[in-house]
Amino acid sequence: MSNITIRDVRVILTMPDTSRLVIVKVETSEPELYGVGCATFTQRPLTVRSAVEDYLKPFLLGKDVMRIEDLWQTMYQNSYWRNGPTLNNAISGVDMALWDIKGKLAGMPVYELLGGKCREAAAVYRHADGRNEAEILENVQAYMEQGYQHIRCQWGGYGGRTELKVPPEQSLPGAYYDPQAYARSVPRLFDYLRSHLGYAIELLHDVHERLPPIEAIQLAKQLEPYRLFFLEDPFPPEQNDYFAMLRQQCATPIAMGELFNNPHEWIPLITNRWIDFIRVHISQIGGLTPAKKLATLCEAFGVRTAWHGPGDTSPVGHAANLHLDLSSHNFGIQEGHAFSEQEREVFPGCPELRGGYLYANEKPGLGIDIDEKQAARYPCSDGPPEWTLARTWDGTAARP
Repeated sequence: MSNITIRDVRVILTMPDTSRLVIVKVETSEPELYGVGCATFTQRPLTVRSAVEDYLKPFLLGKDVMRIEDLWQTMYQNSYWRNGPTLNNAISGVDMALWDIKGKLAGMPVYELLGGKCREAAAVYRHADGRNEAEILENVQAYMEQGYQHIRCQWGGYGGRTELKVPPEQSLPGAYYDPQAYARSVPRLFDYLRSHLGYAIELLHDVHERLPPIEAIQLAKQLEPYRLFFLEDPFPPEQNDYFAMLRQQCATPIAMGELFNNPHEWIPLITNRWIDFIRVHISQIGGLTPAKKLATLCEAFGVRTAWHGPGDTSPVGHAANLHLDLSSHNFGIQEGHAFSEQEREVFPGCPELRGGYLYANEKPGLGIDIDEKQAARYPCSDGPPEWTLARTWDGTAARP
């Protein structure tokens, strides 16, 4: 095969739904051959754009598109300081685009390059929320009627929507919640759901790091009788040592990793078997190349994958998740997202969500593209997302 090189690297920002998305497009010396990758760090999109355009692009121009591993390693090390979300997402955008290009050159979907299918589709879970137990039950049943077998249940969003105590005068604005009231509400919710649904349906819950670690352990123990498929993100990454204590006291399956950026955060949890599902946002760790290695590490220790897949993962990122899901023996579950009409216009080739499963479209590469004219119709908003400005009831800043 003749040497095909990188001719241009471009960043496309768009917001067809509620999240700011960052897409990298790698163009090659071969006319009409290009790849797309997800670099979405929705809270800091402009910093990722700068990292790609000002630093990675000058390094990448003229490089051989086939040398994915070498390019990943050199991009990763070239900044000297590494393992941060901005640079990892920048690398991810390029990395996914290179896998997309390689799949197109091979005439195969990326999952074939990763070893081929282990299953025909990826089972997904959806999110059921509500103002009270009855409304949540109704929403769970609606998903069950659509064929979903895994449903995450929240009561009023992260941290709940319980009645707040009175904060001090002149407290700063933010997304307020009461950790103790939230912790009390969750066992009550799952007792109600199991009493109506039984145990044939898989239920999940996301703590989203909204509790002090010791209270998260207490909650996990209280939820043990309700047999959750998993309890997600009980601790912030800064408190990973609590996982040893949790595992000693409780058999509730644990999923962790949404905020992880570097191997020092996940390796001890996996090798000590302190978690059951790895939940990283794959662009946050650098793309498909490190995610496939992470999945293989997890397989050796009995940990399953459950890649992060909300609305602030771009459809390109969802496609990358799916190729990993299909080709990884230790796949567990995939967080599902129903693509809006606007997202489908901007991203032709979105994976198909049907009957509780996510299906690939079998096209070469990642199977997805970006319509730049449509993307330009949806410019990104400015400023930090309000939900990240979390505060406990007395006004103290909290880590969501």
